[in-house]
Amino acid sequence: MLDIKWIREHADEVQQAADDKRINLRVSELVELDDERKRLILQTDRLREARNAASRTIGKLMQEGNADAANAVREENAAMLAELDSLQPKLAAVEQQWSQLMLLVPNVVSPATPRGASDADNVQVRQAGEPPAFDFEPKSHVQLGELHGLIDLARGVKTAGTRQYYLRGAGVLLHRAVQQLALDVLLEKGFTPLEVPLAVREETMVNTGFFPLGADQTYRIADEDRLLVGTSEVPLISYFSGEVVDVSEPIRLAAASLCFRSEVGSAGRDVHGLYRVHQFAKVEQVVLCEADPSVSERILHEITAHAEHILSLLELPYRVMAVCTGDMSQKTYQQFDIETWMPSRDAYGETHSSSNVHDFQARRSNIRYRGADGKLHYCHTLNNTAVASPRILIPLLENHQQADGSIRIPAALQPYMGGMKRLAPPVAIDDASTAETRE
Repeated sequence: MLDIKWIREHADEVQQAADDKRINLRVSELVELDDERKRLILQTDRLREARNAASRTIGKLMQEGNADAANAVREENAAMLAELDSLQPKLAAVEQQWSQLMLLVPNVVSPATPRGASDADNVQVRQAGEPPAFDFEPKSHVQLGELHGLIDLARGVKTAGTRQYYLRGAGVLLHRAVQQLALDVLLEKGFTPLEVPLAVREETMVNTGFFPLGADQTYRIADEDRLLVGTSEVPLISYFSGEVVDVSEPIRLAAASLCFRSEVGSAGRDVHGLYRVHQFAKVEQVVLCEADPSVSERILHEITAHAEHILSLLELPYRVMAVCTGDMSQKTYQQFDIETWMPSRDAYGETHSSSNVHDFQARRSNIRYRGADGKLHYCHTLNNTAVASPRILIPLLENHQQADGSIRIPAALQPYMGGMKRLAPPVAIDDASTAETRE
């Protein structure tokens, strides 16, 4: 959320952000509504003051035993009271409309953000590693998963519907190994781990900037004011909601959690295998810092570098993309996506995202700190996907496959896999289990 005074002073910039982010908002309408709201507040405040003064006068007259004079004051103020009664519901209606429009106001974007309409307009910042050049016909992660008994999509659909899956055996171990590796990297970087609630109040989704515009992506628990989160960013930010915090050093939080997204509107898009599923796990990093753009920009690069380090440990080729205006969410000021090479797609696919939100979430969540000037200021907040699985299993399996059907396990993951160095191809007998070797 932005400050209404700031919105009025930067109306053109805010309107541009709304247009670029394809948010149906007319800032001029909000400003006009704010004018009306202020006018009604002024009127009702004056009428309330007059009513209270009349009440005091009537009380005094009654104490003095002058009932006739008290009744005269009542009659004189009857019209004023009627006007107040009529204005109060008007003010309530205008304030409700004003609040709804304020929740649609987007964050403005960084001057460094490229202009564009969709992810096709994102701009590559850098690339690390080269896609593998196979001298054999590579298999997709689905084929590899079935070959090794790591993934069972058919039974996932049978049990839970579309975009559901089972991981089996070493598939589960890899799924958990990449999460623990990511968490260990963040612990080394000074992050505090939290186990977070996954079902939160609607107010929490609003305060973190995921509602109202992201409501269709969220699973709601029937007959309860609770929703399943699509990222632990929501409970991590909300941990400090309504509080005054100490950000003399940035507050660094991390969580490994399940996440749930309905993926409404993505029918027919990236539905093959594990790329876009309804339930997944993420290790998320969240940082709260002082409201200094230079500080939060530095931290944005830091948390992006953490994700890049994890990908380097996984020995995967990737590229960092500056996300354009049309591919950004309402709350984001600046964003980098990391895309990892996926041979079955013959393309890079998004696996990580880093965002600087400035004080947008902190204003909604009322998270403040006391600055050197002694005044309270809203924090800047940032977030990054350290790793998301099972999507990361796509490049992990596909890039490390060998000609004999085996899958090499990166050295950094081996300690989390009991020393296992590769997943050997299944024995050519009718043995349904995966042959795993430690070499």
